[in-house]
Amino acid sequence: MPDVVNTEQEKAWNGPEGAHWARNQDRWNAVNEGFNEPLLDAAGIAPDHRVLDLGCGSGQTTRLAALRAPRGNALGLDLSAPMLAEARSRAEREGITNVSFAQGDAQVHPFESGAFDTAISRYGVMFFADPVAAFGNVGRALRPGGRLAFVCPADAGLNGWVAAVESMRDFLPVGDFGRPGLPGMFSLASPDRIRDVLTAAGFTDIAIGQAQACGTWGHGAEDAAEFLLGTGPGRHLLEQADATAQARAHLTLTDHLRNHLAADGTVRLRSTSWLVTADRPTEPSGRP
Repeated sequence: MPDVVNTEQEKAWNGPEGAHWARNQDRWNAVNEGFNEPLLDAAGIAPDHRVLDLGCGSGQTTRLAALRAPRGNALGLDLSAPMLAEARSRAEREGITNVSFAQGDAQVHPFESGAFDTAISRYGVMFFADPVAAFGNVGRALRPGGRLAFVCPADAGLNGWVAAVESMRDFLPVGDFGRPGLPGMFSLASPDRIRDVLTAAGFTDIAIGQAQACGTWGHGAEDAAEFLLGTGPGRHLLEQADATAQARAHLTLTDHLRNHLAADGTVRLRSTSWLVTADRPTEPSGRP
């Protein structure tokens, strides 16, 4: 695939992790879709807007953006071929014709300058090898005055799935995966880091607010535990433990998740994220 610098992520999302997300797209949407409306509202999508969805995955937010722009269009960009295949299939089944998908790395993808009115992302901007370069490239793809809106995880301790993982610390090498600034899910957990990156990338009028949503992780504690342990981080932890430790971790996680059963028998965990908006200046800033 051309124009990729983030080769480690490209490998991951075209391997078992990407296949897992594609296969379980409805389950992941049940986890994260509580942020859809706040994100799309913050983006201010108009009926004739051209929308770019960064790290679109299986395309739920891309399709929703396209529906908000019936006289415009939406392009979903992602590294993962398996998820993009699911995105295209779902858009076709839903009859959404003003949406398209492309495989690429937002850091270096050859966007046409000023091609989009709005760029959005639901949990798709935390894995850039060089975030300043990536956001700078996205900024150039926006028209002057165009808006960027994205959701990214806030402090690890404010997220229920992290507490669930932490419950297995006595049996699995959980480590310090939730520390802000490290590459990965929590790389933008610090608001100061977000402001520094976006400012260096040339954005202005940066606003950062906290958003919370309860996601559905499974139907019953056992189902939710199986799902969580089947994710990339879950598999990675299990691979580092022997069979006895794995079994004990599984039981501990299941017990922890029983404390989060809703009245309908589903496991609900609260996620806390930053809802970020920023604008491309209407006049050149001299930055990338």
